[in-house]
Amino acid sequence: MKPTEELMKEHTAILLMLEIIESACKLLDGGKVVDVRELARMLDFLKGFADGCHHGKEENILFPAMEKAGIPREHGPIGVMLGEHELGRKYIRGMGEALEREKAHDTSWASAFASSARAYRNLLTQHIEKENNILFPMADIHIAHDIQVRLSKEFEKLELERVGVGKHEEYHELLKSLKAAYL
Repeated sequence: MKPTEELMKEHTAILLMLEIIESACKLLDGGKVVDVRELARMLDFLKGFADGCHHGKEENILFPAMEKAGIPREHGPIGVMLGEHELGRKYIRGMGEALEREKAHDTSWASAFASSARAYRNLLTQHIEKENNILFPMADIHIAHDIQVRLSKEFEKLELERVGVGKHEEYHELLKSLKAAYL
C-alpha cells in the first residue's frame, strides 16, 4: 500500500469520528445529557490518532519527502496543510478546555465544546478533501516508488513510537462502539 493510501484510509476513520462528534454536539445543543467520559474518549482519538499519529506521519515523513521531491513548503500546498494542522490543534485545545470547565461545573462548557468541535470538523473536512484530491496525488507523482516503500516503513515505526502496540486497533474499536451509540 502506498503511504498516501494509508493516510487516506486513516482519513476515513477521522471523518467517521467527526460525524460521531457532530451527533454528540447535536445532543448537547438539545440540552441532552452526553457522557463526558465519551466526549473525552472522542477527544483522545483526535489527539492521539488524528493529530499525534496521522498528522505526525504527514509532518515528519511525507511532507519532508515531498519537499525533497521539489514540492515547495513555503507559499505552497505543504505550508497550507501545516497551517491547518496548527489551527486544528487550537480547536482540540478548545474542546479540552471546555471539558475542564465541565469539571468545574461551568454551565457554558457544552456550548464551548460544540463550538470548538464544529470548527474542527469544518476545518478537517475541507483539509482532508484537499489532501485526498490535490496533495496526495502530487506526492504519488513526484515521490519515487522506492522512496514510497521506505516512507511506509517509517510510518509503521512512527505509529509504534507515538501510539504504541495495539493502540491503532483500540482506536478502531472505539470508533465502532461510538458509531453504534451515536450514529
